[in-house]
Amino acid sequence: MTMSAGWYARRLSAMGPREIGGRAGDAVRRRRWRSARPDSPAVTGARFTAVLPAEALAAVPPDAAKRLVAEADRLMAGHAEFFGVARDDLVDPDWWFDPKTGRRAPSGYAFDVPYRDEDAVGDIKQIWEPSRHQYLTVLAAAYALTGEERYAERVAAHLRSWWTANPPLRGVHWISGIELGIRLLSWVWIRRLLDGWTGAAGLFEDNPVALDQIWHHQRWLAAFPSRGSSANNHVIAEDAGQLAAACAFDWFPSSARWRDGALRSLERQLRGNTFPSGLNRELATEYHGLVLELGLAAVAEADAARVPVPRTVRLVLLRMTDALAAVVDNRLRPPRQGDADDGHGLIVDGPDTDRWASLLATGDAVFGRLPWWPEVTGTDVRTPLLGALLRPYARPGTTPAVTRPASRPGHFADAGLTVLRGPDEIWCRCDGGPHGFLSIAAHAHADALSVEVRQDGVDVLADPGTFCYHGQPEWRQYFRSTLGHNTLELDGADQSVSGGPFLWTRHARSRVLVAEPAGGSAGSGSGTARWCAEHDGYPGSVHRRQVELIGDSRELRVLDEVRGPRRAVRLAFHLGPRIVADLVENRAALTWTKDGEDRSAALDLPEGLTWRAHRGASAPPLGWYSPGFGRKEPATTLVGTGFADGVAGFTTVLRFHG
Repeated sequence: MTMSAGWYARRLSAMGPREIGGRAGDAVRRRRWRSARPDSPAVTGARFTAVLPAEALAAVPPDAAKRLVAEADRLMAGHAEFFGVARDDLVDPDWWFDPKTGRRAPSGYAFDVPYRDEDAVGDIKQIWEPSRHQYLTVLAAAYALTGEERYAERVAAHLRSWWTANPPLRGVHWISGIELGIRLLSWVWIRRLLDGWTGAAGLFEDNPVALDQIWHHQRWLAAFPSRGSSANNHVIAEDAGQLAAACAFDWFPSSARWRDGALRSLERQLRGNTFPSGLNRELATEYHGLVLELGLAAVAEADAARVPVPRTVRLVLLRMTDALAAVVDNRLRPPRQGDADDGHGLIVDGPDTDRWASLLATGDAVFGRLPWWPEVTGTDVRTPLLGALLRPYARPGTTPAVTRPASRPGHFADAGLTVLRGPDEIWCRCDGGPHGFLSIAAHAHADALSVEVRQDGVDVLADPGTFCYHGQPEWRQYFRSTLGHNTLELDGADQSVSGGPFLWTRHARSRVLVAEPAGGSAGSGSGTARWCAEHDGYPGSVHRRQVELIGDSRELRVLDEVRGPRRAVRLAFHLGPRIVADLVENRAALTWTKDGEDRSAALDLPEGLTWRAHRGASAPPLGWYSPGFGRKEPATTLVGTGFADGVAGFTTVLRFHG
């Protein structure tokens, strides 16, 4: 996907004067660096001291260690999967090859590589992901847990191969700061986990090539920070990687300056990226997880190096953790809101480890769980390792400097997110918040007033997900469109106006009118939880939606009203991939199986609309569910079409059977 001149003009219009000035300076610097690449300073006597405490590895649960070693053995055989593409070439990887398209990225000066052009480069996500080296942290962890040198030797071989193939400022892996930041964080943990191996020092601090790479990564991050309208999760990754490397690899004349600058920026950007309630401002749940992982990993490095961390940094991470505990369903699944690209900050576990359970377990170790937190029964490797480095938020005998929620929050006013809970583990997420973060709202979807409904962790009314970023514009557009969500569309248009794949030029504004998530005793089986909101995304009309979760009858009622002139309406309900639907006129019988038990519900759809079921259509796309980045599968979408005249009301009722 190449960007048009119009896209660049729209992107420029989303920037302020300071950002434009900063980007102009970046452009000058890139031209200068093309012909003036300096040599890294000579380093002598470097030592790695940020080692794990002796008890950390012993605290890893045996089942978590077993899962990790199984994944490490799969990697040793060359097998891995990135974004739905299975690979068997990781014994000796080609770092610039995209197996999805069969293309290989061009060489040359990094900033000349047209990385958004899939025809020239391939799928950039497929090329970048292995070079985050998070699979190498898994292999290094397998060495640390087993002492088997074959894992360490493979890590060393791959790092040496990567460093040779990717000299500073050459090629596709020197384009994006988030990639450099996460890669540095991986290298810190690789060195830490290989500390007992006799070749560790020779691979890192006694290796001029490694020292040159580490120095150039940090110099790059100091020179080209994500700015202004791009200062979202990318800048957090850049700061986390810079801080981690400057603390653990503090071998260079600039290390203290890089460390202090990264810590100042991390403190400022964590506050800027997070609502006071603790939810991430991008309103894209997977980026909440990514930022929380990056923040915890960065603070762990500062604590290991005995670098004082501003109180506000831990406070933001605490609030993020409490917010995560508040919004997950009974199976510890958070909302599927906004973009999701399966990005992780630090991986030292096998793929079967639950990401969200791991984050909550780490939160318990660092901040202490509150009585209303959901129980975490799974185990992971990362929690005891991070916990061994992180200083507890409140030392024994002291009182935390913040008041934490006494009961489970159901409404986050600043984020416009409300969770209604009912009997039989009914969970309903209602969206009445801002369109997205910063002027471009890069990871937002046109999903104002959408709902997401689960029972016992099963998607019944599902958020379809993301699927892709680059290379397939029609699919990118569908998965973030209004029609691609459980909400109402007018005149065939999105509520917010897209200016490109990561750019919105007009944002729908929503406001929550009623938020009563407790609903009396709705969470325990009775009472009615309520929510009502409206948005102005369609000029001349207002879409208002009211949702009631009636506990006594296990019934969800959705009332949509359109106030304004006569307009064409499409109302969509996307069913989860497990749901089988039998649609007759305006009534759908829903069935699915959970843990071997047959379950069912009835969906009564508004009579004033004509209803059709769609599944797996591609011209245009409709009826899909993306379980993860790069993957999609057919799912049933029910779409009602008709007209709204004046104040028109459309009532939908979802009844769960006992």
